[in-house]
Amino acid sequence: MKLLNLLILFFVMTSVSCQNTKDTAENNTEHKNMTYNKLTPEEERVILHKGTERPFTGKYNDFFEEGTYNCKQCGTALYKSDAKFDGHCGWPSFDDEIEGAVKRIPDADGRRTEIVCTNCGAHLGHVFIGEGFTDKDTRHCVNSVSLSFTPLTLPKFQTSEKLPEKDTAIFASGCFWGTEYWLQKQKGVISTDVGYIGGHTENPTYEQVCSHKTGHAEAVRVVFNPQVVTYEELVKLFFETHDPTQINRQGPDIGNQYRSEIFYTSEKQKKIAEKVINILKNKGVKVATNLSKANKFWKAEDYHQDYYEHKGSKPYCHFYTKKF
Repeated sequence: MKLLNLLILFFVMTSVSCQNTKDTAENNTEHKNMTYNKLTPEEERVILHKGTERPFTGKYNDFFEEGTYNCKQCGTALYKSDAKFDGHCGWPSFDDEIEGAVKRIPDADGRRTEIVCTNCGAHLGHVFIGEGFTDKDTRHCVNSVSLSFTPLTLPKFQTSEKLPEKDTAIFASGCFWGTEYWLQKQKGVISTDVGYIGGHTENPTYEQVCSHKTGHAEAVRVVFNPQVVTYEELVKLFFETHDPTQINRQGPDIGNQYRSEIFYTSEKQKKIAEKVINILKNKGVKVATNLSKANKFWKAEDYHQDYYEHKGSKPYCHFYTKKF
């Protein structure tokens, strides 16, 4: 009886093994019959042999253009750009995939979940749940070499409308006189106003802000032409004209109103600012700059506007230092 049971068990296991082998063979045959893009040795290492590129080296890590991310091997669309976010991990991060485009496969060790292209089986990376980066609470951690990118293209009649004629940026980097001085010099800047933002007091005065009780920062509101100067260029100029490692001070000026802070007016601005901050951090700069959503900007008293232009001198605590 024992011998009979062993024979039955062997037959069942052999049948299952044969079926799995058949399924794998069919999948491989199906994939081999597809037309794939030619891969470089590094792409083969990651895509075919499930390798991982070094963090912060990939093409799409600090990349936030509008468009679609595709499988590098077969070209299938995998992710939309609005699903991408900065996961601060060194690899492109997405909180959602195009429906049906990405397949999840538990790793053999049971600790992680691999993600592959549903169409061709190309290795993309791994997916993580419960980290709290976005409302979807999901992070697809993807190798850049597993991806290609198709930029968003507009119909020809909309081309001239792609960039607005005006946009607004708000920066705080110590005394607003010095911050304004450098931003005014940038080609493409239309106008600047110094004022107060980030606090809780309505229509604050300079004296109230200096009391450190209103929570406001001295800041500059910049109206600029995106067709002449980009927001990223302004962010870089902001970092190159003050010390972003100082907390609640800039040079001899001390107090929370002198903090380094970027007040973004859109999610696109936020992502660009995060990108530039990460570039500095990767250079070893201990950035203390806050990144906050802009609230009400209160224009400062008239005698503060265009201060150095009227005075005919240069800032005492803002100096230009090339960092990019």
